[in-house]
Amino acid sequence: MIKVSVLYPNTPGARFDHEYYRDKHLPMVKAKMGDHPKYYTIDKGLGGGAPGTPATYIGMCHLFCDSVESFQAGMGPHHKEIMSDVANYTDVQPVMQISEVVVEKG
Repeated sequence: MIKVSVLYPNTPGARFDHEYYRDKHLPMVKAKMGDHPKYYTIDKGLGGGAPGTPATYIGMCHLFCDSVESFQAGMGPHHKEIMSDVANYTDVQPVMQISEVVVEKG
């Protein structure tokens, strides 16, 4: 299993509409990609590692897929439409990482 993480750096003055991201963007992504992501999670940054410091990331999501190929098959046909929706919730340039999930426990 792989995890595709999309992280939004918490920069001064950043605009990020968490409600839009939660209620519209990610449900749209999941609907477009179908069963390619098994599930997703959304995080909202609350703070940094030291008390009183700001979160490194203002928001992020993680899409869990069977493989890189599965992710690409789901995202590929809809990439342009999905990316064009980003301006509706943020002005932050996201950072993306694909990782292999080594341990997953419930």
